[in-house]
Amino acid sequence: MNLTKKDLSVILKKELKLSVDISDSLVDEFFQAIKTTLRSQKNIKLSGFGSFKTFVTKERMGRNPKSMENFKIPSQNKVRFSPTSKAKYFLN
Repeated sequence: MNLTKKDLSVILKKELKLSVDISDSLVDEFFQAIKTTLRSQKNIKLSGFGSFKTFVTKERMGRNPKSMENFKIPSQNKVRFSPTSKAKYFLN
């Protein structure tokens, strides 16, 4: 089962007895804050859950398997998630 933004909104609505509009906006603002922080190349640490860290991949050579032509794969910004030991514990 996947947990969607809508599911998070419903959980907030039930647990905190909020209106649908407020719970939707809370979830949207939370994810917007995460996106904004990651775009500015900063790391995010959520205590008891984990950390989101940005890193840059190196430019490298790739190959088209059909034509066997080589081409450059440009460097990219990516995000890595590392769970805390508490998160690892409740997963196992």
